[in-house]
Amino acid sequence: AEGLRLANDVEYGLASYIWTQDVSKVLRLARSIEAGMVFVNTQNVRDLRRPFGGVKASGTGREGGEYSFEVFAEMK
Repeated sequence: AEGLRLANDVEYGLASYIWTQDVSKVLRLARSIEAGMVFVNTQNVRDLRRPFGGVKASGTGREGGEYSFEVFAEMK
């Protein structure tokens, strides 16, 4: 319970990583974490060419979030 509270009590929610030997309980925990991606016993591997929803104030998601304004817009 404390681990889940700590994991969700953050400003960002791009990704979460769970490393465990007890995979019997990990699905319930993964569904409760407020993150756009949850990885279990692995690292972040995703196709950056595909759109991703993102969660909270994450800087990546829906083509880059707020960061995309700097990349795709020209200041006048």
